[in-house]
Amino acid sequence: MNWLIYTLAITITAYLLPGVTVAGLGVALITALVLGLVNAFLRPIFVFFTLPLTIVSLGLFVFVINALLVLLAGYLVSGFMVAGFWWALLFSLIVSVINGILGKLVKNNTSRSTN
Repeated sequence: MNWLIYTLAITITAYLLPGVTVAGLGVALITALVLGLVNAFLRPIFVFFTLPLTIVSLGLFVFVINALLVLLAGYLVSGFMVAGFWWALLFSLIVSVINGILGKLVKNNTSRSTN
């Protein structure tokens, strides 16, 4: 279910931002999978090696890492394109917000239906 929510968040964000394009729903599904894998395996390594810089920047460097991982996903997934670093940064922020909102909505709906 989280994968579908993440896919929907990617699709909505790509629709909102002119600097990000997703060729279709299949590409959005693949992008969600690739971003999930990249965040699961590469992000912890990047955060570990840039820990001093992250501490000095009071955690703001994590946003840079997120943007770089979005650019990497844009390079890896055919049909998912990001125009540049700033679009990747904005994309990662908006996807996080939309993903959080959709996750809360789904969680609230599933908890109501089980009661």
